[in-house]
Amino acid sequence: MKRRRHYTAHRLSRDAERLVWLAKGLADSGSRAEDAWWEAEQSALIGKMLAAGQEDALNQALDRLHETHGRAYDGLADLVEAGSESRVDHGHQYLLVALPILAWSRYRIPDRRLPATLLVSLRVQLQAHVLAGGVRVGLADQLFSPDQLPGGFVGTQRFMNRLAEVAPDDGVVAIAADALPETGHYIADLRYVLAVVCAPAGQPLFRWQEIDGSRETALRDWRDQAGPSVQAAMPGCATELLLPDAYYAAWRQADQAARGHSLAATAAYLQAVLDLPASALTAVAAPYYDQRLVEWRVGFARADDDQVLHGVVWPLLGSEDEASDIAGEIERTLKGAGLADITLLDQRLALEYCEDCGAPLFPNADGESVHAEMPEAEADAPPMHLH
Repeated sequence: MKRRRHYTAHRLSRDAERLVWLAKGLADSGSRAEDAWWEAEQSALIGKMLAAGQEDALNQALDRLHETHGRAYDGLADLVEAGSESRVDHGHQYLLVALPILAWSRYRIPDRRLPATLLVSLRVQLQAHVLAGGVRVGLADQLFSPDQLPGGFVGTQRFMNRLAEVAPDDGVVAIAADALPETGHYIADLRYVLAVVCAPAGQPLFRWQEIDGSRETALRDWRDQAGPSVQAAMPGCATELLLPDAYYAAWRQADQAARGHSLAATAAYLQAVLDLPASALTAVAAPYYDQRLVEWRVGFARADDDQVLHGVVWPLLGSEDEASDIAGEIERTLKGAGLADITLLDQRLALEYCEDCGAPLFPNADGESVHAEMPEAEADAPPMHLH
């Protein structure tokens, strides 16, 4: 995925070296005709490496290019993602699609097996509002937490291939829930339904590829029609559906949306459990560094008390850095959640965690990093942190 990577000085494998060379060649190409050759060579090599399980070699090539050739890195990342989330064979194209759901709750947000009735409803609404005409859908019967998503490029491709086997028949793949990693308990989190869509090669996959469709209309109709069914499957949760899309694109979209959602969810949670209006809450936001800016953290407290009650981590994503207006985005989000007492610290704080439990420390009004602690009556409330 297109995230910050750290350079590795290890010697690259032969396949990784060739992949780096091909990626640089594509980045420097001067025509679409030349592009086609470079892309075909890269795609063939990526397919070979994925089939052989060469996860480390793929990541080494990406690491090297991230530090040495930004345009080549972006191009290679696109092709590796495409190779792991899609395939074309026997005249048909297959694409792994994620259906992201933002959720928050005073209780545990479920990760569970999805009932057959919900899977039928989701397929009907996907085909009616999100997918192009005639597209078939293979679904996994699990509501995944971020911890349970397929791991790495190789794992993603294998998962995609598994769902692709049932997609032409609008089938369902049963997921062994006991084999999935455990899910952490958070106030606000993401959930995903995963599917593979199938259509004849060269045909549209999504509704917005058709002349009378658009992403905005698809999202509106998806929320209106699929939202009630999803809500019924997640009792005790406030949910918001995001637009289904190709796996990596949906993942990035969800990561972006989850940051603001976590702030609003924390404000709503504190108002609910402490029986306070938004005007009785205050928030302090500060940048946290480990040699360079890594993330912002936001501490929430009562307006009349310095004790930090809960905290939210706002990680940097994509190309964001110190020049990005992250402080302004955090402030706008908090104001939208009803908070008026907001402090934005301009001092650099160290990336600190609790030595006992490992939880991140959050800023208070004095510019100190402290442990978030709820009042004793709410001591059994789950900790606040978002993936």
